[in-house]
Amino acid sequence: MRVRAQMSMLFHLDKCIGCHTCSVACKNTWTDREGAEYMWWNNVETRPGTGYPTGWEDQDHYQGGWRRDEKGRLRLTLHSKAQGLGRLFFNPAMPELDDYYEPFTFQYGDLFSAPPSDQQPTARPISMVTGDEMEIASGPNWDDDLGGSDVYARNDPSLEGLHPEVQEQMQEIERVVFNYLPRICNHCLNPSCVAACPSGAIYKRAEDGIVLVNENKCRAWRMCVAACPYKKVYYNWSTGKSEKCILCFPRMETGQAPACAHSCVGRIRYMGVLLYDQDRITDAAAAPDDELLTAQLDAILDPWDPEVVLAAECAGIDSGWVDAARRSPAWKFVKEWGLALPLHPEFRTVAMMFYIPPLSPVVSTIERGLTRLDLSSGDVDFELFDALEKARLPVEYLANLFSNGDVEVIKKVLRKMLAVRIYKRRQSVDGTIDDATLALLDSADTNPEEVEDIYRLTTLPSIEERFVLPPYHRETSIEQLDDPLSHKGEVGAGFLQPPRRGA
Repeated sequence: MRVRAQMSMLFHLDKCIGCHTCSVACKNTWTDREGAEYMWWNNVETRPGTGYPTGWEDQDHYQGGWRRDEKGRLRLTLHSKAQGLGRLFFNPAMPELDDYYEPFTFQYGDLFSAPPSDQQPTARPISMVTGDEMEIASGPNWDDDLGGSDVYARNDPSLEGLHPEVQEQMQEIERVVFNYLPRICNHCLNPSCVAACPSGAIYKRAEDGIVLVNENKCRAWRMCVAACPYKKVYYNWSTGKSEKCILCFPRMETGQAPACAHSCVGRIRYMGVLLYDQDRITDAAAAPDDELLTAQLDAILDPWDPEVVLAAECAGIDSGWVDAARRSPAWKFVKEWGLALPLHPEFRTVAMMFYIPPLSPVVSTIERGLTRLDLSSGDVDFELFDALEKARLPVEYLANLFSNGDVEVIKKVLRKMLAVRIYKRRQSVDGTIDDATLALLDSADTNPEEVEDIYRLTTLPSIEERFVLPPYHRETSIEQLDDPLSHKGEVGAGFLQPPRRGA
């Protein structure tokens, strides 16, 4: 067992209001400069939709992530080593600027310098790349709130493979059915961008698992851009270097949450430490499809386990990090309560950003006629939870996003979330909890104590509970760890030797 620590973020999709404050905060902090105009390290997509860049989930086109060959071994979807050499100067899977959008601004000076006229002067759009006038045809949030549903919603790659009736339901333009999906770099445990980089410029920090680009070593091959299945690595056309989300590590090292999380209006984001076993990563990523999600989640270790604590100490992980892992909201939602899932585990990168699926139906409509459940049937939940099958956002669609198509995993999450809502509603409205409600909790594999914990962390968390950041001790660890920008200290597949924290 080789224990490592990973900083993880969690997104509660039931709370996202699609305000894009997170995206603007990230943009103003990191990519408000020449060459980065089209970069959105954080973006919020409307689902169903094609996302940003357009159709990024379609790996038949983009060739991102990993695949499992007939012998059960992992292979880059993008290319083999030999193919990589042949594609250094031409890569057909490389996304183009049109897949994102051509960044634009407006000639605002025309509003002030226009001569007297009977018509209102206008600021014409111009390209931020060429400076030429242009017609705006798309943008990073072009399909917000199902704008252009006849094009974007109908072409959502996650609709493929669904039952025809479900697809028809999702594609009805008249039905205003959508939810928001915020995305940043997943800082994966098995990052395909690291494996694909010919110059070894991308690496994963051992102390906190953040995936970074060493721009001193970057040679603009852009294989990382093509290999990332989430398309969260970008190419700066001005500097000739790759760039990506750095999880605001300068902020975290001083005890502050990343800009996107700190600015979140809906308080949907949580930050915390997860401990994982590095020895399990290869097997977890190469597991068969029906075991893939379970194998990836099993790689996350219990911070209360004495053997894990001892192994963490041997690996040089400070006790403050172990304590932070025990208080981590990511640990609670992902492992303890089983409510959060990774995005597209079938990409086999072992993503470390997690999502709580949205509970789409209005709870009051589901509860109608079910105020008192009939215990005589011996199955207290069949009528209530069957209503989940009629959710406006189909369970099958959520399964394509978060559980590699396994509907039962999504049902289990939604059942527990629905049971929490019903319990708290009856507690606050009726003032009492009857046997039927307790039986409902039992059928959802939960109990009143766990319901109260979930409710508190979902609705009433303090900032210290949402963002449990460990002590970085950078003042000591920097003396023991070479600066990664100096090209030294790199070991293995992009990892650095862990510093002895708290020494």
